[in-house]
Amino acid sequence: MEIEADHLLDEVEMLLEGGVGIDSIFVDLLAPAARKLGEFWEADACDFVDVTMGLWRLQEVMRELAMRAPPVSQALLQSPTALFAPLPGEQHGFGALMLQEVFSRNGWNSDVLLEPRKGDLLGAVAETGYDLLGLTISCDCPSDALSDLIAAIRGVSRNPSLQIFVGGNMINARPCIANEIGADGTAPDARSAVVLAEAKILGSRPFGQVTF
Repeated sequence: MEIEADHLLDEVEMLLEGGVGIDSIFVDLLAPAARKLGEFWEADACDFVDVTMGLWRLQEVMRELAMRAPPVSQALLQSPTALFAPLPGEQHGFGALMLQEVFSRNGWNSDVLLEPRKGDLLGAVAETGYDLLGLTISCDCPSDALSDLIAAIRGVSRNPSLQIFVGGNMINARPCIANEIGADGTAPDARSAVVLAEAKILGSRPFGQVTF
């Protein structure tokens, strides 16, 4: 956690020069590093400031890579739409940013909300008919509260067929929670989430290629 973002970027550039793809850097390097920070926090091996600074450095690396190699435009195709956000009340949005970037690179028209209030989230799905909403849940939250939130989202969604995926540390520890709270699916990482979303939402309709 003491390494600065530019030093991390130097290490990543060496991997890229060795033939590792940007999507793999996101999913197989940056995302596990973020999860490890969460494990340190849960084990009281670091404090909130350490976690925040560590995630900020990872986020800076991700943004720099995204700027260097932006997603290929899918303007001529009817791209599916997705919105990603952390659970209202959570301050860390690295997971949502990661999902937004990976889905964009796989042909989705995706948006992200950071540090949303419940009203922000409900307003977004009421205004735009997203195909998919992905919520990242890092901290423990009562199942009843999550069920109520998902029910509220469905109640106002402009798209009555909106698919809601949940993920993050809490869900990864107990994937069965996704079904219990009324979500449509969960995946352990962004790569798996893209595959699941294509299967559930797009079916056999081609629109692009998964690039992993």
